[in-house]
Amino acid sequence: MRLARLLTAEGPVSGRYVDGAVIAADGRYEVGRDGRLLPPCSPSALYCVGRNYAATLDQMDYERPEEPDFFIKPPTSLLAHERPIRYPDWTDELTYAGELVAVIDERCRDVAPDDVPGIVRGYTILNDVDALDQAGRTARKAFDGSAPLGPWIETEVDPTDLDIRTTVSGEVRQDANTELMLFDPYEIVSFLSKRFTLRPGDCVAFGSPANPGTIEPGDRVEITYEGVGTLANDVI
Repeated sequence: MRLARLLTAEGPVSGRYVDGAVIAADGRYEVGRDGRLLPPCSPSALYCVGRNYAATLDQMDYERPEEPDFFIKPPTSLLAHERPIRYPDWTDELTYAGELVAVIDERCRDVAPDDVPGIVRGYTILNDVDALDQAGRTARKAFDGSAPLGPWIETEVDPTDLDIRTTVSGEVRQDANTELMLFDPYEIVSFLSKRFTLRPGDCVAFGSPANPGTIEPGDRVEITYEGVGTLANDVI
């Protein structure tokens, strides 16, 4: 099942996404005619794991981490599916990275890996936009619009064996599978839950496979995770 949020003239509505429409408690809303898609959840934080694919470590000349290496993006970084990524005037090196994301369904802490499926609402997609030439992860990754998220949450998917494909203006830039993660999704959510109280709607992103690269105004970034969907945004 796909869960989505739509911004209408009367405000946001939530429900099941079916054939281009959101089926809410009070009726059917057509995407485009009745409103536009919002990020599919309202997180208090986006917990993002980096350096989680061996090929990425080789590409970026990083050392292999002994435990998940993470940073946090704030809610103000969120951007919806099909909303433009604005290229900041204070960077000359903007990059993309296609990542799978778990959306937390209930307040929890200290969750064992085997119990993680029970506290996850489903999975969505993040483009971890990064101003690579800035100093420090917060400056690079936490700015407004640096977290395109969506288009919806898929509730019925196995996150441990999904193909990923990222294209930039039609050119394939990333082609991999989540089985190549160094730390699997259940390990990562458990690890973070021992350090933070996770809340409904919070997001945990599992890192990007090899070949995150630069983007320029005029580019269109499309990130597809098998069984989940495609997140698409234009760079302006």
